[in-house]
Amino acid sequence: MTDGAVAQATTALKDLPRDDAGPVFREPWEAQAFAMALSLHERGLFTWNEWAAALADEIKIAQAGGDPDTGTTYYRHWLATLEKLVAAKGVATLETQHRYRDAWDHAADRTPHGKPIELRPEDFRPHA
Repeated sequence: MTDGAVAQATTALKDLPRDDAGPVFREPWEAQAFAMALSLHERGLFTWNEWAAALADEIKIAQAGGDPDTGTTYYRHWLATLEKLVAAKGVATLETQHRYRDAWDHAADRTPHGKPIELRPEDFRPHA
């Protein structure tokens, strides 16, 4: 893809945040998901063509379900694709990934602002 095509594609998405240099991440988790995907690719977990095809499939599924495709949900698709590929490659099941996500959420909820978040065994217990 040429620089002009990239610029045209990103300009077409009006809700995509940007600065003077171009598109930027909305939230820190978006940058982290991006970095994790790049790292796993560099480590050989998947090829970039495999990643691109999986991401395109995820976006098509979302669009079929009513996603407006304005750019606001792009990194949610990125994260869902990452989770599915990690599970498909046998690194961690979706169940395990969700268990850790829920434990992390619980740990974050009990951690005072500005303090490091630490996972504890009780974070993995079901909570009401």
